[in-house]
Amino acid sequence: MRPRLLGPEDAPDVRRIVSADPVRNIYVAARVELGALDSHAPGQLWGWPGGDVASLLYVGQNMVPVAVDATAISAFAGFMGRRRTCTSILGPAEQSLPLWGALSRRYGRSYSAVREIRPRQPMLALSTPPEWKADTRVRPITMAEFNLYLDASVAMYAEEVGAEPGADLHARFRSHYYRLVSSGRAFGIVEGGRVVFKADVGTAVGPVAQIQGVWMAPEYRGHGLSTAAMAAVVEYVLAEHRTACLYVNEFNAPALRCYEKLGFTRVGELATILY
Repeated sequence: MRPRLLGPEDAPDVRRIVSADPVRNIYVAARVELGALDSHAPGQLWGWPGGDVASLLYVGQNMVPVAVDATAISAFAGFMGRRRTCTSILGPAEQSLPLWGALSRRYGRSYSAVREIRPRQPMLALSTPPEWKADTRVRPITMAEFNLYLDASVAMYAEEVGAEPGADLHARFRSHYYRLVSSGRAFGIVEGGRVVFKADVGTAVGPVAQIQGVWMAPEYRGHGLSTAAMAAVVEYVLAEHRTACLYVNEFNAPALRCYEKLGFTRVGELATILY
């Protein structure tokens, strides 16, 4: 049985599936709320089996599995084809890594040749006030400070991947962060005419909001400032949502210690395959 492209009539089933794990499935849940089931959407949502759908695969700039088992992975991998259109595969580690393996075995370098694999990314969540005094300097970034925030975001990207984004990616960066700042979902500390700490609410669906883009200027690190700054961000998030969540690379020990101090607990593990 082949996977099938899902449409608006499948919305109740899709929402039921993603809501079974609302924290780890927040990416796909957000795509659904943004119209992923509409025919004009930039990404597509596929379901398997073709009748009563039990597993999902979002295919856009990112490929993201939801509630897939070995049989669903085989079905999706056999259907996707050799031409890869995504720039990453991400999702729950026990689903995204086997999906990548199945695609690689079937189609070779189109999927197997990767830029980086991040196999262990703890997903953390917190639904109670943070166990740390918040830094009162943290506040929503204003539109007048947008360019300062964009500069900090570019610096974060360059540190993450080793190079600044190219012209095309920079345009998407600008559009993305413009939306975050204009909607009040970008937070930071502004000192000396620049943003020295930043964090965003990158995705929010119903009771769950995901914090992303956490960065502090290098010269401010190592002084115990990050925990208090993140406590303030979490307070802002929990004022609007029941649960704050985020994910972090397993090797980022300082970040994991910071989130543990705030009271975050591990609710799962993601993995990301980058092309």
